Amino acid sequence: MSYFNWLVTAVKSIIFYIGLFIIVFLMGIVSGVSYFQSTLKRQKTLSVGNYIIMQWLKFVCDINVKVIGIENIPTGVCVILCNHQSAWESFYLQWLLQPASFVLKRELMWLPFFGWSLAAMTPIAINRSQPLSSIRTVLNKGQERLNQNIRVVIYPEGTRRPHANLGTFKTGGAALAKAAKVPIIPIAHNAGAHWPTNSWLKTPGTIHLIIGKPIDTSAQNPRELTDAAKDWIMSAINNNDPKTS
Repeated sequence: MSYFNWLVTAVKSIIFYIGLFIIVFLMGIVSGVSYFQSTLKRQKTLSVGNYIIMQWLKFVCDINVKVIGIENIPTGVCVILCNHQSAWESFYLQWLLQPASFVLKRELMWLPFFGWSLAAMTPIAINRSQPLSSIRTVLNKGQERLNQNIRVVIYPEGTRRPHANLGTFKTGGAALAKAAKVPIIPIAHNAGAHWPTNSWLKTPGTIHLIIGKPIDTSAQNPRELTDAAKDWIMSAINNNDPKTS
């Protein structure tokens, strides 16, 4: 990237963040009022902020989104396993998949305004320093959310990874899906190529979001299901991302 292009990208990224902070601030205030709504209506209300952020990203940074396989999202509940590359997927998927409950580290909900909105979305907050307790929380709270007809979204890598570099997949999400007798929906994307986790710059281009067909959970154990989801995600990234194909 030439210095001029870098400078343009940097300026646009700064403008995007200014807008992002304003939107997050406003939605944090709205989240307080939204507690008078039901969980489903609250998610619908607050997801408007996520949609606006994505439109702002497109307008300022010229980052578009191409969704493949939207028809694979079932009308009923499911457990969604998605690779984790940046903050982008949390904003976009909360809007796309609503009603959905995300498994996330509890520290995020301590952040002013942003954390307030997260808490209002009824996530499953875990303490990552206590793995066994976290697994119990995912299984128990996850079953509660599914019983409420809310999808559960899990990043099995546990933390963000560089673009096209999958980490070790934990089996908690597959264990929840199997115990609840619901399908797993694998989702792959290349958001890290345009909204990387290790840089504040936003690179123009198209984020490819690929939604896989449901994985039946009745015949395999959690480790086998997790490996199947990971294999599919890696294949989807390699076959649909211009930067890796």
